Amino acid sequence: MKKLLLSAMALMMLFSCQNDQTDSTDLLASAVTKRGCASQDVLDAQLKADPTLALRMNQIEAFTQKSMLTNRLVNGKIVIPVVVNVLYRTAAENISDAQIQSQIDVLNQDYNATNPDFNSVPSEFAGVAANVGITFELVQIIRKSTTKTSWGTRDVMKNAKRGGIDPTSPTTTLNMWACTIGGGILGYAQFPGGSSATDGVVIDSNYFGVSGAASYPYNLGRTGSHEVGHWMNLRHIWGDASCGNDLVSDTPVHKTSNFGVPTYPYASTCLPAHNEMTMNYMDYTDDRGMYMFTNGQKSRMSALFVSGAARSGFGI
Repeated sequence: MKKLLLSAMALMMLFSCQNDQTDSTDLLASAVTKRGCASQDVLDAQLKADPTLALRMNQIEAFTQKSMLTNRLVNGKIVIPVVVNVLYRTAAENISDAQIQSQIDVLNQDYNATNPDFNSVPSEFAGVAANVGITFELVQIIRKSTTKTSWGTRDVMKNAKRGGIDPTSPTTTLNMWACTIGGGILGYAQFPGGSSATDGVVIDSNYFGVSGAASYPYNLGRTGSHEVGHWMNLRHIWGDASCGNDLVSDTPVHKTSNFGVPTYPYASTCLPAHNEMTMNYMDYTDDRGMYMFTNGQKSRMSALFVSGAARSGFGI
């Protein structure tokens, strides 16, 4: 269908810089009309700063592909402990415990195919629609008052010495930061292979969960589902290039990112002729427009947690 195993050189090209990272630290949060995820830009900046990161990611990719080919995947339930770090200047940014829990609830629904809109998956894709089988448990909420109006995408919020909050036990715990990012960015995640000092997921407090300050059309917690997908080694479905490669065999090739809620069937301009899976969590559609992962994406995520893998420290 598509996507043979990439060589190390091809992977280096995949991980190469596509855009210069924009520091949005001085930009105020504004109304967002199109989803903005900075995960690829953050990765590009990390690759520039640390030449060894590409080597580690190539090793992780080789391990992942071998695990999938040999079906050496997790046999059991994956449980991810979550610590949420809240950085606030205003009362609205100091999101409630209920709003935080609502995000955890959405993750548990979306990663276990219990989300109500899972039934909306078109019959064309029903055969590959997946119950990923990963559960998330909120174990701690840490709050810190700040004078910052926005934090940007340079991981400052993850550094206590720079006014943020250091991650808690990042090799065994998923850390999430809720703060005002700025620059129209809804969130970003660190891919496997990066430094443990910056590992985790950042979500703008306006798009965290389904209550309180959560803002339409990103008010259903799907920014969290999308970014946690990156943290579990999923790429954007269009491969961050025109008709690009997301390293998953059962996702159709996408021309580029899709926005809003495209009407199915949405024909791709990438050949051969086919429909795009715009309802996949790794596209850029509105929250109500994304509601499925695939079996290939499930295998890719599962491979991270087997013995010897990049996130094997997480409990099963």
